[in-house]
Amino acid sequence: MAERMPTASERRKGALGLYRLVSSLFAREGVSEAVSTRAHFDASPEAVWRYIMFYEEVPGRPPFLLRTLLPCPVRTEGNKARPGTEVRCVYRRGGLVKLITAVERPHLLRFDAIEQRLGIEGCILALSGSYKIYACGNATDVALTTNYRAYLRPRNIWRPLEALLMRQLHGHILRGVSAAILSGNPAMQPAAESLAARGGAPPRGLACTVPQSSFRR
Repeated sequence: MAERMPTASERRKGALGLYRLVSSLFAREGVSEAVSTRAHFDASPEAVWRYIMFYEEVPGRPPFLLRTLLPCPVRTEGNKARPGTEVRCVYRRGGLVKLITAVERPHLLRFDAIEQRLGIEGCILALSGSYKIYACGNATDVALTTNYRAYLRPRNIWRPLEALLMRQLHGHILRGVSAAILSGNPAMQPAAESLAARGGAPPRGLACTVPQSSFRR
């Protein structure tokens, strides 16, 4: 009789259990970290701004690593285009609340994470994030940044793993933006459908930089 493969839910529970175990062994004072991903879009800043989205708003299935280590996102509730508003990000288990702190259309969207209930708070705690949009000739560059507090040690082992997770998350968001831009242009509809069928090809020039971490006292 063939051995039953664990379901995604079971894998996620196992990963969260490992998080808690490792956290209890290695967690100390949190370290502030930041991961930034820069992508290039062949579209105007206004077009990119129109389709900026949070992770919880991206249609389609997240990459395997995100499905395994994070709860499944469902939707957002609230208006991210108005500073001072709270956006509730709903997951199948738990959620996030983001306070919009700056909106400068079409160049900047910044938020603080004021509440997190995802089951990984002993390992990673979201702090804030931003989308910076730059005109680049007839195209646009987008810098997506996530700031978080990390508790796992040794940092030389966990930092690269966390950066990989953040790169996957950022790439999923930016691919969603790219597909939405294509879908919004009827002339590009076939390309948008092809993008969705492939799970979203990365926007041209997708790259990731990991700034040096610093301790928060």
